Amino acid sequence: MEILFNGQVLQDKFVTSVLNNKQNGFFLEIGSNEPKNINNTYVLEKKLNWRGIMVEYNVDYLPKYERERTNSIHIINDATKIDYHSLFLENNVPQNIDYLQIDLEVSNRSTLTTLELLEKTIFPNYNFATVTFEHDIYSGNYFNTRNISREIFYKHGYVLVFPDVRNGKNAFEDWYVYPSLVDMNYINKVQRSNSLEYIDIMKILDSSK
Repeated sequence: MEILFNGQVLQDKFVTSVLNNKQNGFFLEIGSNEPKNINNTYVLEKKLNWRGIMVEYNVDYLPKYERERTNSIHIINDATKIDYHSLFLENNVPQNIDYLQIDLEVSNRSTLTTLELLEKTIFPNYNFATVTFEHDIYSGNYFNTRNISREIFYKHGYVLVFPDVRNGKNAFEDWYVYPSLVDMNYINKVQRSNSLEYIDIMKILDSSK
């Protein structure tokens, strides 16, 4: 099945490649923004029948979510103040979740605060097969977000597959996997140094199948 990916720098291709085009997956998308355009989970929902929880602060997006993202749960709230544990229990979220996106504002600490909240309330009982975490290091080292986030993910057993993924010349994201939930033989094939440009990552994902 040919898929036209939609993510900003094809995060959705990373997820589908690692999970071998998994059907009926589940995601937690924190910082959803547009429901379709440059959205990392739109293709997962529409082409692979995924569902998930979309967290967004801007209420103006809600009508679009209700119209275009009918499989998913829409939470309009400050990501740093959500009771994720209760949210997960109320919605019967599986313990092994296929994809976590965190894409918030680094400069006001919401990115790091949200990750710390997840570490405290969610990480002890839930795992994410794939993660794309936006640290926006190109814009400045706000609150040491990149280093602290890496320490948190490492502590909980995640493997950093592609550090400092670039949007053009700007390094802005880290991409992780949870080893027991993915094919580590495939991950070992695609893993390369952080000197790689993004286009090379996409070529590696394709050639390693």
